[in-house]
Amino acid sequence: MRMALTMVSCSMKKFLSNSYIALLLMMLYAPIIIIAIFSFTESKVLGNWTGFSAELYTSLFSGGVTDRLVDAIQNTFLIALVAATVSTLLGTVAAIGINDLRYRKRRAINFVNNIPILNPDIITGISLFLLFVSIGITQGYTTVILAHIAFCTPYVVLSVMPRLMQMNPNIYEAALDLGATPMQAMRRVIIPEIRPGMISGFILAFTLSIDDFAVTIFTNGTDGLETLSTFIYADARKGGLTPELRALSTIILVVVLLLLLVVNYRAHRQAKRAEEQAKQLKNYSRR
Repeated sequence: MRMALTMVSCSMKKFLSNSYIALLLMMLYAPIIIIAIFSFTESKVLGNWTGFSAELYTSLFSGGVTDRLVDAIQNTFLIALVAATVSTLLGTVAAIGINDLRYRKRRAINFVNNIPILNPDIITGISLFLLFVSIGITQGYTTVILAHIAFCTPYVVLSVMPRLMQMNPNIYEAALDLGATPMQAMRRVIIPEIRPGMISGFILAFTLSIDDFAVTIFTNGTDGLETLSTFIYADARKGGLTPELRALSTIILVVVLLLLLVVNYRAHRQAKRAEEQAKQLKNYSRR
């Protein structure tokens, strides 16, 4: 009897935990799925299904959207590409330097690195706005890119640091002992080891840059520079959203999902390859 009650209790706990996870995932992804579904109808109002159609996608790629939206898309991806590239380089170099510090200094620097991540975006935006005004930098492309680099770099550091901590430090020292210069050792030893973290950091920085609104709105100036986030904000204030934005949002979602699948697949293959090499080395040592 007691065993039966225990089994029922375990089954109930499993059912409740699975239901909770399913409910949580549904709350997270339901709005995204709704946007994706209604991107395949011509209705200008979200929620009004008028039949299956790819007209929004056709309009998006055939010049049926306003010049403002086209400019906003171009600005968004240009800024995101530059900011993600620079922040990946800076974050990687910073992570390597932090990893070489002693324990207390490393903890202190990691704490400082976490402050911009925990800091509210609006505070970051106001702070950068005041900084650019005080030093006299004209607001526009330059200030937006610098601002995006500033808040993306800490995320790259967090992505690269675990790979550095997993790496065997003796490999770098062995490369130096065998005649490699520090730059050659970094390029041929360290970079291949931390490349998955760098790729993850780049994708994260790219996504954060595309998504940002609070920092961009404070640093884009009054010269008419718009990104997708600021365009959507201005469009929503007029009483509605451009229908083609549903198609664009779906395309961005699919691209990000494909990138994540590719990165995870490559990481899985590398982990499997490393495991096989370890087994082969173990078998060889036994002989």
